[in-house]
Order: sequence, then C-alpha cells, then structure tokens
Amino acid sequence: MLSLTRKTEYALIAMSHLASKPERLASAREIADLYRIPLPVLTNILKTLNRSGLVESERGVRGGYRLAQDPQEISLATLIGAIEGPVRLVKCSSDRKSKSHGDCGLMAWCPVRSPALRIHDRLHRFLEEVSLDEIVAQGEPARAARAQREEEPAP
Repeated sequence: MLSLTRKTEYALIAMSHLASKPERLASAREIADLYRIPLPVLTNILKTLNRSGLVESERGVRGGYRLAQDPQEISLATLIGAIEGPVRLVKCSSDRKSKSHGDCGLMAWCPVRSPALRIHDRLHRFLEEVSLDEIVAQGEPARAARAQREEEPAP
C-alpha cells in the first residue's frame, strides 16, 4: 500500500498550522500540544523543514516557526521530498533533479517498467500541482469546528 509516513503526516500538519496563521510564530510545543504530536519527533521534523528552506525559525522566549515561502509555492512533492527524499514509485523511476535511474537488476526484461514509469511521472506531476495553500483551504472546516469546540465552556 502506498501511504505517507507518520513523519510526513506530522510535517503536513505542522506546515498547515503555520500556513493558517501566517501573521505569527508558532512554537513546536504549541503545535505538538494542539495536534497531539510527540514533541521530540515534531522538533526533529521542524529542524529538517528549516534546513530544507520550507520554514524559518526564531530563537528565544517568543521564538518559534513560520513558513519561509508562500503556501501557494510549496508543493506536496516538495514537502514529501524534504522529509522522505525524492518520491519514487518504483526503484527504476527517475530522480527528476539528478536524472538518474535506479537499477533493480530487472530493467533489461521488465514488462512493467515502462507503464510504472508513466504512472510515476503522473503521480509526481500530481504531487507537484497540489499546493500547501490548497491543503489548508480544504482543512478550514475542520479547523473552524475545532476552534469552536475549544471556545465552548466545559460542562
């Protein structure tokens, strides 16, 4: 089954949170507490996102993280690539930046290589077309419902 890893899910949640509040910094603890993400794991993810240029950090008591780019400019492929490395559907699929192909030992006679590469290209194009902004927009109803629950007095 093809699925995102937990680290990528957490990165997507953190990036979505930062994109929904672009006017202020958010601490790792704030994000971890809000979404019940283990703080040490989230801290490492945010460091990775910082090194990849997707988030900026400010140290200090009032420090935290913010997006380093406009959410419309951050693709799902870029986010996944920052956490997991290049998206590769099959071992022989290309790394678009280096134009290299993996060698699985079956390439010379593999009957599914050509269709698998076409599927890989379509998947990669799709992931490049989905922006963080689009993900945030689709998550707004859930975010609004959560905010309303948090504002209601406890019984």
